[in-house]
Amino acid sequence: QVQLVESGGGSVQSGGSLRLSCVGSDKIFTDYCMGWSRQAPGKEREWIGYISRFGDTDYANSMKGRVRISRDNSKRVMYLEMSDLAPDDTAIYYCAAQSRWTCFLDSTRLPDYWGQGTQVTVSS
Repeated sequence: QVQLVESGGGSVQSGGSLRLSCVGSDKIFTDYCMGWSRQAPGKEREWIGYISRFGDTDYANSMKGRVRISRDNSKRVMYLEMSDLAPDDTAIYYCAAQSRWTCFLDSTRLPDYWGQGTQVTVSS
């Protein structure tokens, strides 16, 4: 059974930093492109970025320069490091196993598997 479990969410002040983690099953970390997504209150879910099986990354234009995604396949963990956070970054953050064959930032595309999400709240 595929499982993705996020952790590291919480409350942070504006300008602060946060690192989220996502632990997954062996199958996921061997075979999948992994991504982070978020959904703010009243807004559509959007992709933040992805990391391929080989470590290649790409990020949404709105997030470039403030986020970094990394993965440690041996530990089955993916990370999302965020800096210079603002109240607009308040959202539920989800990790996802996007696909075995491709990576994507198109918000209309759905991944094969989602985590349960972790809340990030940024106060001004």
